[in-house]
Amino acid sequence: MGLKLLHTADWHLDSPFAGFSDQQRAFLKQAQRRIPGKIADLCRREGCDLVLLAGDIFDGKAARETVELVKRALKDCAVPVLVAPGNHDFCAPGSPWVEERWPDNVTVFTGKTMEPVIIGSLDCCVYGAGFSGMDCPSLLQDFHGERKAKYVIGLVHGDPTQSQSPYNPITASQVRKSGLDYLALGHLHKAGAFRAGEVICAWPGCPMGRGWDETGEKGVCIVTLEDKPDIQAVTLDMPAFRELTVDIQADPQAALEAALPAGGSRDFFRITLTGCGEVSLPKLRKALTAYPNAELLDRTEPPLDVWADAGEDTLEGIYFHMLRKAKELNPEQAERIQLAAEISRRLLEGREVTL
Repeated sequence: MGLKLLHTADWHLDSPFAGFSDQQRAFLKQAQRRIPGKIADLCRREGCDLVLLAGDIFDGKAARETVELVKRALKDCAVPVLVAPGNHDFCAPGSPWVEERWPDNVTVFTGKTMEPVIIGSLDCCVYGAGFSGMDCPSLLQDFHGERKAKYVIGLVHGDPTQSQSPYNPITASQVRKSGLDYLALGHLHKAGAFRAGEVICAWPGCPMGRGWDETGEKGVCIVTLEDKPDIQAVTLDMPAFRELTVDIQADPQAALEAALPAGGSRDFFRITLTGCGEVSLPKLRKALTAYPNAELLDRTEPPLDVWADAGEDTLEGIYFHMLRKAKELNPEQAERIQLAAEISRRLLEGREVTL
């Protein structure tokens, strides 16, 4: 059956959510505090053998209520849970990872070097280390894990995208030489993975976006280590930030409704309206009552009067007169001629043309 892992990171509990209204901030904080319970539910539902938390579970100083939520959820996982603190929840005096008593099934890597934890019942060895400050030198430099069990896993918070990163830079060469089967990372909020030699290195992204720089679906990873490791992205049904572009066409409200999920949504939508025509933003906003966290950006242009000067005694007038006449005499080419006329008019008025 192999070894089944739940790999998650970057919860950033108790984020301030600056830049949002009081109502939106309260909604986002409440939603974010459901993450620990959802993780425990997913762990049990999927029958995971092990849970890996790759740092930034807390976003700085954590509220008492939040710490207790995390404790209960990790205990409810009812399997070994291993934690590698990151740059936002690093190990230092006052850190909950240092000061709190965690459930018996939870192990926190507080050391500055890669240390092994052997879980004999799973024939598994997990190497891990934690941040001791906001910055962290490379934890995998000169590291090679001994094969103390069938499955050898690494768990750290780190940056695999920049070799000079101040946040534990991870290189492909280090991964290749690590002797691991799987390296579980945190830090990057968009999921990704790569293979270096025989080692799979992956990061799940954050389970919930916190702003417009974290759009789209978010979630965690369910990893099965067998002959061929399998990584599956799983969403937690959390509020998401979504950017849409809507061409208003002939009916702005109909175009807007067609672009949004039916029945309403509390997701955050940033909707850019494009195209030519007249729009009434107050009227469209009233149509968004079922989408309380949607905002509209008007990037539309005034209606395009293609044939405005057709027939006038000017070069433009003669040109558009010829096009209109050609359209009337060649109905099978009418669509192409209309498009040519629209492009010509847009160019003459200095408008952008997208082909």
